[in-house]
Amino acid sequence: MMTKGLSRKQIIILMGLNNVERVITQSNTHIANINRWFKNIKSKTLVNFIYSDNKRIVVTTHKVATSLDFNIVEKYIKKLNNVDLSNIMSLRLP
Repeated sequence: MMTKGLSRKQIIILMGLNNVERVITQSNTHIANINRWFKNIKSKTLVNFIYSDNKRIVVTTHKVATSLDFNIVEKYIKKLNNVDLSNIMSLRLP
C-alpha cells in the first residue's frame, strides 16, 4: 500500500485514457457502489474518493485495504459496462 498521510491507502488501476474518463465522470456512483459491496461482505474498509492521475485511476480508502477488499474493487471495475476490459492494464497496490 502506498500511504498518503497516516490514514489514506490507495489502489491503483492502470487503464487507457478513454476508460479513465468514463470512470471519473461517474465516480460518485462508483464510490457508493463499491462501498455497498464492502458493506455486503461486512468489511470496515470504505472508499473515500476516486481520482485520475494521467492514465490511471486511484481509489483511496480510509484504511489499509486487505486482499479481499482489493478483489472487490477489481471485480467491480471489471463489471462496468462502459469500460473496455482490454484497455485495463493492471490493478495493483502501490
